[in-house]
Amino acid sequence: MTTAAVANRPQPLRAQYLDLRANVHRKLLNRLNLEALAQTDRSRAEAEIRALLTQLLAEEVTPLSLAEREVLFAEVLDDVFGLGPLEPLLRDTTVSDILVNTHRHVFVERGGRLERVTASFQDDRHLLRVIDRIVSRVGRRVDDSSPMVDARLEDGSRVNAIIPPLAVDGPLLSIRRFPAERLKSEDLVTLKALTAPMLEFLAHCVRAKLNVLISGGTGAGKTTLLNVLSSFISDAERIVTIEDAAELQLRQEHVARLETRPPNVEGKGAIRQRELVINALRMRPDRIVVGEVRGPEALDMLQAMNTGHDGSLTTVHANAPRDALSRIETMIAMGAVNLPERAMRQQITSAIQIVIQQTRLSDGTRKVTSVSEITGMEGDTISMQEIFVFEKIGIGPEGKVIGRFRATGVRPKVCERLRAAGVVLPGSMFEGVVEIR
Repeated sequence: MTTAAVANRPQPLRAQYLDLRANVHRKLLNRLNLEALAQTDRSRAEAEIRALLTQLLAEEVTPLSLAEREVLFAEVLDDVFGLGPLEPLLRDTTVSDILVNTHRHVFVERGGRLERVTASFQDDRHLLRVIDRIVSRVGRRVDDSSPMVDARLEDGSRVNAIIPPLAVDGPLLSIRRFPAERLKSEDLVTLKALTAPMLEFLAHCVRAKLNVLISGGTGAGKTTLLNVLSSFISDAERIVTIEDAAELQLRQEHVARLETRPPNVEGKGAIRQRELVINALRMRPDRIVVGEVRGPEALDMLQAMNTGHDGSLTTVHANAPRDALSRIETMIAMGAVNLPERAMRQQITSAIQIVIQQTRLSDGTRKVTSVSEITGMEGDTISMQEIFVFEKIGIGPEGKVIGRFRATGVRPKVCERLRAAGVVLPGSMFEGVVEIR
């Protein structure tokens, strides 16, 4: 019997089974030394767990079938060697997000839609044990003095955990998963995230070493797009990546990966992104890729772009291209309060050439909704023009978004830089409409 079969049992029998399973599971966890078992040979640990499980089940009044015993046995193995109730979800390739709202409720995202699943933890201690196992693997910690943490799983999935007293009702855990097979550029066209002309234009921009800013909301697919665009960087170039939690998957041979460090128990020793950006400039990079700009490091990033490190890529949280530039200004002000507003905008204008807006639509699909270029300054205002845009027309009968990708007909000014790099783009690339249904 699988866990799905258990879930489909008649309600009284299912409730009886769940109570029995919870009771036996709790006794098992109380008697087993999980940490010691995790360090021993797996076959020996499995034998010890199976023997104890047989003994405990013999003490229960309600019998379990052989199939149900195997389900319970598998769950205990997941607790010892993995992440407990999360293991089946992590093995499910259709799950893109796992959201744990205290030990009682677990939600997942499939195909852009949230749904609740039957998985749950025994109690808050059980959930905290799983959180601690995740963060300790990457040298992080979570406790009363440091109740928030970012980490990653071995497969690169991004993890965020927050515990009491900041989480009022109990520990919260969020896991953003990435596909086992990284999406390729052509996959984005197949998934209708953008059109072939848009992809070709962006590929030429990256190869010609234009500085690109990817903007979007949470879960919009910024990191996925950043990974795809980074694939157009030449293998002959040295790339330095800077992230809070390392999740970029660059396939070039010459990549130096840097990751921030949180403070220690005494609140000291933290290494922030700004310090890593400054250090990266001493590492002879051809390209600097910052996973996400979110603080004072924005100014150092812009200065790097303006001082010979062309072709840099980064992302920022924002709902529109113009909002992205406003956020950059705000982040610059966080580290340089005396810098005049016009000077900030001049830094942005000279540093960034292309702004890409990535959006997650109401049906869960992710699309590049705008590709814009920064053309200069008009007085104290940064001038921008859209090159490609996605226009939402309506909603289909099954909730699917109906829209179209449209080239605005504007020939970008960056075509001059592309021509200098040996790339001549046809005028037809910046014309036409592609319907999406």
